Amino acid sequence: MSCIGTNLGFSMDTQLKTIAEILALLPKMKEGAAGIQETLIANLIMLSEIPAPTFEEEARVKLLLQRMTECGLQNVSTDEAGNGVGIIQGKDPSRNILLVAHADSVHSEKTDHTISVRTDKIIGPGVADNSLGMAALATLPSLLETLGIQLNANLVLLASTKGLGRGNLDGLRFFMDNNRLPIDAGICIEGAQLGRLSYTAEGMFRGLITCKLPEELEWQRVGESSAIIALNDVINRMLEIPVPRRPKTSIVLGAVRGGKSYNVMATQSSLRFEVKSEGSEIVREIRGRIDDIVADIASKYNAKIEFEVVSIREPGGIDVGHPLVKCCRQIMEKLDLKPRIFPSISEVSELISRNLPAVTLGLTEASNLHDLNETIRIQPIYKGLAQLLAVLLAIDGEFCHGTE
Repeated sequence: MSCIGTNLGFSMDTQLKTIAEILALLPKMKEGAAGIQETLIANLIMLSEIPAPTFEEEARVKLLLQRMTECGLQNVSTDEAGNGVGIIQGKDPSRNILLVAHADSVHSEKTDHTISVRTDKIIGPGVADNSLGMAALATLPSLLETLGIQLNANLVLLASTKGLGRGNLDGLRFFMDNNRLPIDAGICIEGAQLGRLSYTAEGMFRGLITCKLPEELEWQRVGESSAIIALNDVINRMLEIPVPRRPKTSIVLGAVRGGKSYNVMATQSSLRFEVKSEGSEIVREIRGRIDDIVADIASKYNAKIEFEVVSIREPGGIDVGHPLVKCCRQIMEKLDLKPRIFPSISEVSELISRNLPAVTLGLTEASNLHDLNETIRIQPIYKGLAQLLAVLLAIDGEFCHGTE
């Protein structure tokens, strides 16, 4: 498959001097995005149909790099963490903008990854989270060529691995620890939802509690003790932990598993949960309380109950008055998008923890997230890509630097 853009007569040879000039170009950008629909959907299908559970993203990243090479990118490579990197050369080699999409998916390799394309929507596991983000990376060189855009800064396209769950953003962390390029700002792209604007991160940890009892329990204790009952006591005690309204804090019980059948005493059970707060001290306090609860319940049931922290984030972010946030809001307003502002625990949290101005943007409207029939709408994608281009141009034009 070739990578060919059809120039629409829109040229960026002249320097844009105001954000208003960028806003005026949004209709042309949207037209250009619509003009490469076939390339975008082809990239989306190819990437979506390759399973990429966390830690097993290699095949999907390999295809992305192949598409980048076909588009003429010279600097295409992978690193020791399996991240895929491609660089679109700008006019000023001293400047770099980072564009990130996570390569991994919540769906295992056993899932049927067949994609269904309808007139107005695309359906399939992971199309929104985050095959569309990956497809945007693969298609962006064609879109820039179609619109005749050459940025001043280099554009670093990064497909980050090991992002979800136990991955704990390790791919992006490795890239940032080892990258030698000076980065002006970062944009993280997700398939959903259009209008998303995240520029702060919540404090968070995700935990796994496992409970194991002896395979053979005393007959006299049948009905009084099981891994499910022990875990239930843990859950009840966790629900008693005081959760403040300010700073905003939550404990989300995500998934409970245990037992084998109707008439077999459960000897194993597990709980997956997440604690989030705008205050790091609250997160640490709750973590300590859960440690105490687990130890107490384990001794009560003479069971092996273990508490493991799977991933962790620190709170932070840029201010609502930062020029990057202001530019994003202006662009969204011009596109008749209502910003959906909420903290993130995804890739942007790692960038802002390093004092890098960064935001997360969504590309289209989506439904049934993380289900096998995950669905994205096609038409809003054009607006989402126009939004992305405008933010890139605003950063490139140095309208998003500093604080106010």
